[in-house]
Amino acid sequence: MSAALKVVRPGLFDTLQDLGRTGFMALGMPTAGAMDRIGLRLANALLGNPPGMAGLEIGVMGPDLLVEADSVRVALVGPLSPAVIEAPDAPPKPLESDRTHLLKRGQILRVGMIEGSSTAYLAVAGGFALPPFMGSLSTYARAGVGGMEGRKLGQGDSLPLAHAQAVPADDRKLAAPFDYGSGPIRVVWGPQEDYFTADGRRTFVESDYRVSKEADRMGIRFEGPVIAHAKGADIISDGIGPGAIQVPGAGLPIVLLADRQTVGGYPKIATVASVDLPRLGRLLPGQAVRFQPVTVEEAEKLRRDQESRIARAIADFKVARPPGGIDLARLYEENLIDGVVYEG
Repeated sequence: MSAALKVVRPGLFDTLQDLGRTGFMALGMPTAGAMDRIGLRLANALLGNPPGMAGLEIGVMGPDLLVEADSVRVALVGPLSPAVIEAPDAPPKPLESDRTHLLKRGQILRVGMIEGSSTAYLAVAGGFALPPFMGSLSTYARAGVGGMEGRKLGQGDSLPLAHAQAVPADDRKLAAPFDYGSGPIRVVWGPQEDYFTADGRRTFVESDYRVSKEADRMGIRFEGPVIAHAKGADIISDGIGPGAIQVPGAGLPIVLLADRQTVGGYPKIATVASVDLPRLGRLLPGQAVRFQPVTVEEAEKLRRDQESRIARAIADFKVARPPGGIDLARLYEENLIDGVVYEG
């Protein structure tokens, strides 16, 4: 019997994602991939996986997963409230997030709700044994490719595991939740900022914009003050990079994300600096943001600083105790008495 995690109750929008399907935009294939690359990288690092290994991206509420393997070690990263169910009629036992957990056959992992964010991640040691599409396991649901048959997880789905059982090891945890930063979303002007009036550009950087209900993996439509065009709202279609901010005829910005189209015909007033793309992947409808222009050089330095903070967070991982404190199984394996001298 092959090792797997079986979906006994699906979440709202859970898909397999890695760091993206790169090199195929010229063929019209979007990159897809994790909305929050930091979260996925940290989950993989906790397990000793390569940083780009595919994990489960949890959208708003996660699934219940039955362990159909001798054992499996998972990592949960993000503001989750997970629990483990030992038997069908047993009450859920709360687990911590931002750490790894060793699960045994027959247990059910209840991933739970995400609090204060739209995205969290679950990774497994060794990864999932699924075939890649164009070199990636990332799910692109609009085309029905990648991941689990190109769609979100459904009840009864079985996610095959690369390993039948977990390698003996300590569980690990983040020393503290990763700081994604706060304040305005940093952007670099262009490539078509000249398609907007001076007042329009000023409106863009001096106004609050709110995440609308039209927000998903493709992009976020924002609500707020209208941005005035100078040359109309149409251009000859050109390439769309991650974080491109289109402004169509209605004058409201749309930030394009992981599942964005490869080309578009609306002018792009600015592009989100890569340092802040993970923050956008965590926004919820109704949250307000401001946009702050920075230079290319400043954006590059911000990203380098962020990469240094990610490296420090990984270097600072701590050994995590199991739920309840002492790991009795590990304790009994140790030779606790040595060199005893009997005196009669």
